[in-house]
Amino acid sequence: MPGLREVLAGTVLEVAPRLLGAVVTHGEVAVRLTEVEAYDGPEDPGSHAYRGRTSRNAVMFGPPGHLYVYFTYGMHHCCNVVCGPPGNPSAVLLRAGEVIRGAEIARARRNGSSDRDLARGPARLCQALAIDLAHNGADLTDGSLSLELTEPVTHVSSGPRVGLRGAPDRPWRFWETGAQTVSPYRPAKPRRPGS
Repeated sequence: MPGLREVLAGTVLEVAPRLLGAVVTHGEVAVRLTEVEAYDGPEDPGSHAYRGRTSRNAVMFGPPGHLYVYFTYGMHHCCNVVCGPPGNPSAVLLRAGEVIRGAEIARARRNGSSDRDLARGPARLCQALAIDLAHNGADLTDGSLSLELTEPVTHVSSGPRVGLRGAPDRPWRFWETGAQTVSPYRPAKPRRPGS
């Protein structure tokens, strides 16, 4: 069986559905992934790397197997698994999952959310796992923050990514069919005049 970094070196559309069922562990909390989104760098208007390399998105340029973390809306962290060959800035957003270990700790971090909602949505997933900007660039193959592949999920659904204006209709969101922890789909809000 190929190693984690070898699997993550594939194209983003190969890697994204393969991450369903994988387990992200940080300290005493572990989350089994049920929903992800693919972002394909310069080929993808929805990607942070669409316009090239910046200090913010530098981790996306490789190597694969590292975590790209960003801060959004002035209050939320979101995390992505970098994939593809170095220099090709693609990543998979970890959208949602099921807490399978450390639920009590995750509940405390999430202010008593229901178990279904502990890691349902990218910001909640980061909160449950205590992931923030300090983890940007973390190597997921070595350390207290890790990713473990499991047997591939057999029932996978796909559809448009959530809340995107750039390439909104690409069916690059993947989720485990029937999983209760999958986040609800919301299209991008229309821009207000003058914004």
